[in-house]
Amino acid sequence: MIEFNGVTKTYKKTFTAVKDISLKIDKGEFVFIVGKSGAGKSTLIKLLLREISPSSGIITYKGTDINKIRKRRVAEYRRNIGFIFQDYRLLPKMTVYENIAFAMEMICCQAKQIRREVPLVLSMVGLSDKAKSYPDELSGGEQQRVAIARAVINKPETIIADEPTGNLDFETSKEIMKILTEINKRGTTVIMATHDREIVDNYQKRVIELKNGTILRDRKAGGNENEPKEN
Repeated sequence: MIEFNGVTKTYKKTFTAVKDISLKIDKGEFVFIVGKSGAGKSTLIKLLLREISPSSGIITYKGTDINKIRKRRVAEYRRNIGFIFQDYRLLPKMTVYENIAFAMEMICCQAKQIRREVPLVLSMVGLSDKAKSYPDELSGGEQQRVAIARAVINKPETIIADEPTGNLDFETSKEIMKILTEINKRGTTVIMATHDREIVDNYQKRVIELKNGTILRDRKAGGNENEPKEN
C-alpha cells in the first residue's frame, strides 16, 4: 500500500534528514515510527503527506508515485489520510461537533450526511455528551479524542498520528491507544510516530526505529527486539 524505495531528503544541500529509506507498509498494518529528535520521523511523515518532495527515490501510495501527483490534486490525495497532531489543533471558537463537522464541510459533504456521521464518530471516541462543548472546556485527553474523531470522520484509508500521546499522562495515553487500536481493527492503516517507549513496549505492533535518518531496526508485530532490519 505504502512503499518508500531508496528515499533520501536533503535540505539546502547540506543536511540529510533521511537517507536511502526503503520500507513497505501493508494495508491494515499498525506501525510505530520511533527514534530520538532529529532521527527523521517528521521528515518521513511530511514526505508521505506530500508536504515536501524527496531529493531522490520514489514514494508510492497504492501503486501511485505521489511525487508525480499534480499540485491541484494533492488535496484529493490527502483525503486518503487522516492526520492527528500532538497539540490537537482544534478550532477554539467552534464546538466539538462543529470541529468535526468542519472536516466534512471541507470536502463538500451534504448537511444530512454530516448530521448522521458526526454523532456516530463522537460515540466511537466516547464524547457524545461533549458535542456542544468548546475545546477550552475539555481535558487534554478529551481534546485528543476530538482530534481523532476529526481525523477519521471522512473514513480515510490511513491514519498518521504524530506524537498523539506526547502531552498526556500514561492512563490517558492508554485510552487514546485503545481508540487507535480499535480503528486499526476496522481495517484502517495506522502509522504512529512516538517517543513513548512505554506505549511501544505495551503494544505488540510493528516498530520501525530511525537513527540519523536511516532505519536502525524494523521489528515485526510481536517480533524479537533484536530482530534485524527488514525493508
